[in-house]
Amino acid sequence: MKLTPRLLMIANLVKNGSIVADVGTDHGYIPVYLIKNNLAKKVIATDVNKGPIETAQKNIKAYALEAYIETRLGNGLEPIKPYEVDTVIIAGMGGLLIRDILAEHLDVTKSVNRFILQPMVAQDELRKWLVFNNFKIIDERLVCEDHRIYEIIVVEHGKQKIDDDIYFEVGEKLIENKDPLLESFINKHIKKQKDIMNNLMGQETERAVRKLEECKEKIKKLEEVLKWVKN
Repeated sequence: MKLTPRLLMIANLVKNGSIVADVGTDHGYIPVYLIKNNLAKKVIATDVNKGPIETAQKNIKAYALEAYIETRLGNGLEPIKPYEVDTVIIAGMGGLLIRDILAEHLDVTKSVNRFILQPMVAQDELRKWLVFNNFKIIDERLVCEDHRIYEIIVVEHGKQKIDDDIYFEVGEKLIENKDPLLESFINKHIKKQKDIMNNLMGQETERAVRKLEECKEKIKKLEEVLKWVKN
């Protein structure tokens, strides 16, 4: 099975021999890939909707992997029992939804060793929640697909100190590793802040003035990071 660049990056962050839950599995592509490539011993594929589960079941059956991949219908981590898996993948959802999934079933969350998260939006809010709730970001990757850059965050339990709020916007591990897509990624963030500033021009409310200053400060910090990346 050939995965898209985004799904392939996610799958390859799974440790060999893991027991994995793929939450919101959609077509079941990642579970099939993990088993076919001997990256996981077992996968539980879950989805909140019946349609994706049925599609996943067809794909699993097509590769004769029913003995290794189990499908379950349910919301978030609800279908998973504590200590049943050691790795959880949650991809293609908003950062706030991922946060809520992790927070709603803490008995399961606390029993999992490794989380591979791919938020579509609100990445900064997810990072904040993770750091303030005793999760440690151990790796981050960027991957380009269909002209969009996606962020993948790998998390384990543990304490982490964030020295500057800019690391919630641009993951510290991305900077440490000088991710190949980091320069483009930061430039997109700078453009986003400049667009916000342009929309605020002419507004003199206290909120607008405060937001304008926040944008200026973010741009300054992003440009500092960009300068370091280029060196």
